[in-house]
Amino acid sequence: MTSATSARPPGRPRSGVNAVVFAATLSTVQELGYARATVDRIAAAAGVAKTTIYRRWPSKGALIVDCLLDAFGPVPLEGAGRAEIMASAVRWIAAKIGEPGVGDAFAGVFSDAVSDPALRELLSARLQDPYRLALQDALGEPENRVLFFIDVVVGTLLHRMGMTGEPMVDADVEALVEMVLTYLADGAGPA
Repeated sequence: MTSATSARPPGRPRSGVNAVVFAATLSTVQELGYARATVDRIAAAAGVAKTTIYRRWPSKGALIVDCLLDAFGPVPLEGAGRAEIMASAVRWIAAKIGEPGVGDAFAGVFSDAVSDPALRELLSARLQDPYRLALQDALGEPENRVLFFIDVVVGTLLHRMGMTGEPMVDADVEALVEMVLTYLADGAGPA
């Protein structure tokens, strides 16, 4: 045995496993729907053992949350002033929810969290809180106003996805931007 082969542990290389699993998760959710995208099916699509997934994520919900974090990345807080920052955030999340598998995964895990307090806490702590804090910082707004902004925007986008099976079209995203800006950009809205 050479030193090159003995230095490498057996099995699949560790780096890249998350990316493979995340890609398989989104494609499986897109193909089969959230409910039928089981950990077994995701593992098979990724070409990994089910135990590989469960070593990293204790549940399908935890896997989906991390998959969404990976898909979303950091919110781009672009623009000069509150209105531009809010508009760019709305357009960004609308585009992300429209990516293949992402909206389905988001809606599915969100729906599961309604009746699963542990998943709800995970979804809040790992997915919502980082974006909420970034928006609070960028907008100089209190938590309740930023949560209202998130609720209105994400709720509207997920509702459209759930009702039509399609992401919101650009013209409707722009109408949503205008509605949100009219209500929140100038400091109006809930205190």
